Amino acid sequence: MNEIDDTVVLIPSRMASTRLPGKPVADIGGTPMIVHVVRRGEAAELGPVVVAACEPEVVEAVEMADGEVVMTDPDLPSGSDRIAAALNTIDPGGVHKFVINLQGDLPTVEPGAIAACLDALKTTEADISTLAAPIADAEELANPNVVKALARFSGDETVSLASDFARTLPDTWDGPHLHHIGIYAYRRDALERFVGLPVSKREAEHKLEQLRALDNGMKIAVALVDTVPFGVDTPADLDRARALLAPKETVTE
Repeated sequence: MNEIDDTVVLIPSRMASTRLPGKPVADIGGTPMIVHVVRRGEAAELGPVVVAACEPEVVEAVEMADGEVVMTDPDLPSGSDRIAAALNTIDPGGVHKFVINLQGDLPTVEPGAIAACLDALKTTEADISTLAAPIADAEELANPNVVKALARFSGDETVSLASDFARTLPDTWDGPHLHHIGIYAYRRDALERFVGLPVSKREAEHKLEQLRALDNGMKIAVALVDTVPFGVDTPADLDRARALLAPKETVTE
């Protein structure tokens, strides 16, 4: 491992999905979805990209594509716990000071968005950084499955500290309407602290892991990006991803 690499991109992966079983190895254009995400992480050119897996099917898929993968305990409760365990396995010496948690179901994520998340961490005093994009319509705003980031920005600012995250915005909120994107960057010591904290009351109530950080005084920076990356959660989403990533036909004369 090169000592100049201060950042690692970790992709937590689990086969268990109630709506789309076997999601990480779902075929998209002849390539497993998890490998598409690995390639996106590699294209960001931020550091090594490693999948934190807990099933042999994922390990095999990543290794067949010459990717790096590490096995983690299948009983770990969250993706954050999984990447923390993987980090300690691949880098016990603490070379990597910044850790990106890239979700394994974002096969179309823009590499620039991943970089923007890291930049927000490195240019602030935050413990953690994440992404958000403007909410496009009223239906999206009203949907409790769309998590909202509460953050205010001055002038041309594109990075600010989050005051909260919510499934439904409070009536008193008069700031921008932002769709939270579940990509995170951590300072290494912040990740280690975070996974050592007990689940907070609000985290359990709202099923939002990031509230644990805020409830314990940790700072989360939010970077604005233009669009929300397309996530795959259902068979219909998988069909759409296949269409989006299908090779473009070339017209020959």
